[in-house]
Amino acid sequence: MALQRLTRERYFVVSQITDCKNHFLNNLYFRLNTLEAELPTSVFGNTMMTVLSGEKYTLDEIAQMPLETLTQDLNQLSHGRFGEPEEVAKALKKAIRSSYRLNKTVADSVDQILAMYIREIRMFQKQLKELDKSIAALCAVIDGAKSLNSMPGLGPVYSAGLLAEIGQIERFPDEASLASYAGLSWRRSQSGGSERQLTPRTHNGDQYLRYYLVEAANSIRVHDPVFAKYYDKKYGEVPKYQHRRACIMTARKLVRVIYKLLSDHELYVPAKVV
Repeated sequence: MALQRLTRERYFVVSQITDCKNHFLNNLYFRLNTLEAELPTSVFGNTMMTVLSGEKYTLDEIAQMPLETLTQDLNQLSHGRFGEPEEVAKALKKAIRSSYRLNKTVADSVDQILAMYIREIRMFQKQLKELDKSIAALCAVIDGAKSLNSMPGLGPVYSAGLLAEIGQIERFPDEASLASYAGLSWRRSQSGGSERQLTPRTHNGDQYLRYYLVEAANSIRVHDPVFAKYYDKKYGEVPKYQHRRACIMTARKLVRVIYKLLSDHELYVPAKVV
């Protein structure tokens, strides 16, 4: 129960960060409609958020700054972590100059909103770090954590989210019942002697368990070649929503592995890619 309180709160904090980022991008596009196409780095990096927040200078001041000065400032703010600070500086100045002009009153309002969302994003990110630290400490003493942590790319936070929602694995008679509990099952559709192959996924189940399964699957497929191969296969089967579908299908595959690891109290042994 203690672990579940933390992991569910983490779920909501992540949702808040996503919402804030979406609102931030909507307002940023209104202010700098060409920035994302020009910028060779993420706008959500700490350096870029400092620049866009107006803490040091306004966007109009950036446009007028000498390229060398802006490059030095970016390099200093990033502590030398920008690989190409001059390219970032050029892209930023170009985006400011090429975006459509707003009158000062509107521009000031948008800048205020951008600064507000940057403060909120940073606040939630700080909360997320604190939650992750507490979750990792508590997960270390939970039964089954060692088995799940043995999977490459899973880690203590995602393991904790899974264990908090699954509870005792003995509650589930098989892996199909665990998948159904998470909402990772598909309705059967039969007519006469035929059965449809394309059927919709059920939209009930434990949303928190489903979230951690999908996030865990997306992380594991980066580190495990077997899961990577399965993800790529599912990604290539459809013309749209490829990533979302592939992650959900990979999460369903992950359910089988998790059920066996927790049921048998064993460590994960990567299978060989054929």
